[in-house]
Amino acid sequence: MVAAARIGLTGGIGSGKSTVLEMLRELGAVPIDADAISRATTAAGGAAIAAIAQKFGADFITPAGALDRDRMRERAYAQPDARRELEQIIHPLVGAEIERQVGAAVAAGARCIVFDIPLLVESGRWRSQVDRVLVVDCEPETQVARVTARSGLAPDAVRAIIAAQAPRALRLAAADVVICNEGLTLGQLRNEVEQVARSFGL
Repeated sequence: MVAAARIGLTGGIGSGKSTVLEMLRELGAVPIDADAISRATTAAGGAAIAAIAQKFGADFITPAGALDRDRMRERAYAQPDARRELEQIIHPLVGAEIERQVGAAVAAGARCIVFDIPLLVESGRWRSQVDRVLVVDCEPETQVARVTARSGLAPDAVRAIIAAQAPRALRLAAADVVICNEGLTLGQLRNEVEQVARSFGL
């Protein structure tokens, strides 16, 4: 049996990464959303809740049983170590769930597994876990225009989000494959994705 290709997918906000991921899924890739898994661990009844309550106190859990994100954000701002302590609880749980999903995908005969990882470039540990890195890219002003149109955020707010993400040049330097999602119709983007997908064994 041919081993499933492991692809790391990343891109800045408004790049079209989610659209590309959905197209890859339609072509037969199995998506694994690291962000969604992480959020699930801190949702009501999530796997990290008991350890968070023990480490930080019951005040950090909402009445509904989820992580109180606002309170944790304040703590992390006041005490930088708090963020690292929270990550020490969450990251092993996320890693275990990702491995479980990978195992299920491989057992089901997946030819390609796509890891949707917002911090793929910033987090050095991911590069060794994927075969290739796919970056969805576009001009920063295109990102601003797309995000303001869909979210209603002010352009300066979107620029601040972009500034907080990995620099574009760093993402492109880490890429094995780049899809330039600039001035493309959805049909043209789909053609680009199909070409890339073939090189992933889809």
